[in-house]
Amino acid sequence: MLNRLKSAEPARLHLVLMLVLTFSTGVIDAVGYLGLDRVFTGNMTGNVVILGMALIGADNLPVVGPSIALAGFVVGAVIAGRVLKPEAAGWSKRTTALLTAVGVTMAAVAVVLFAHAPHAGDPVTLIITGALAIAMGLQAATARHLSVKDVTTVVVTSTLTGLAADSRLGGGTGVHWGRRLGAVVLILAGATAGAALLHVHAGLGVLLTAALTLVVAAAGGFAPAWTQVGDPAAIEPAASNH
Repeated sequence: MLNRLKSAEPARLHLVLMLVLTFSTGVIDAVGYLGLDRVFTGNMTGNVVILGMALIGADNLPVVGPSIALAGFVVGAVIAGRVLKPEAAGWSKRTTALLTAVGVTMAAVAVVLFAHAPHAGDPVTLIITGALAIAMGLQAATARHLSVKDVTTVVVTSTLTGLAADSRLGGGTGVHWGRRLGAVVLILAGATAGAALLHVHAGLGVLLTAALTLVVAAAGGFAPAWTQVGDPAAIEPAASNH
C-alpha cells in the first residue's frame, strides 16, 4: 500500500482520492435524505429544489432542514476558501487539515447518532444536519482547490453532461470518460451503500464516511513528501476544471 502511494503520480493519486470522496458523498446524502427528513447535506441542488417545492407546501416537504443544510454548506465552503486562499492549487498541509476536520466532524456526528436516534424537526437532528452540511462544504471547497477535472465529489450533473457531450456519440473524442463514468457510478454505489447501512443504524453510514475521509486526508498528506524525495518534478498542479 505504502509503495503504491510512493510511486503514484500526484495527479493520478488526487483523482483516486477525490473519487473515494465522491463515493462517501453518496453515502452521506443517502443517510441525510432517508434518515434526516429528506435533506441533502452534500448535493445542494437537491436542497434548493426541495426548498422551492416546500415553500408552497408540496407533499409536506421540509423547509427548516434544507435551509440549515444550505446555510451550513456555504459556511463550510467559506471557511475552506479562507484557509486555502494563500495556497496554490494542489495538495498542502492545509488541504490535509481541512479534510481531517471533515472526517473528525463526521466521526463526532456518528457518535451522536449512535446515542440519539434522528427525528424530523428534532433540534438535535437539525444540529446534525448543520454539522454534516458544514463538513460537506469544507470538502467541496477543498476538492475545488485541488482542481481534479470533472470530479467535484458532491455533484455529478456536470460530470454526466461532459461524459455524454464529449463522447463519440456526441461528436467528441471520449476524453476523460473513465473518471466521469467512475464518479457517476461511485456516487450511485455510495447512495446504495448508505441506504443499506441505514437499515442497520443511521450512524453506520456517517461512520463509514468519516473513516474514508480520514484515510483520504492521510494518503494525500503523506504522498507529496514521498514523491518529492523520488522526483521533485513529479509534483504538478492537478488539471484545471476550466
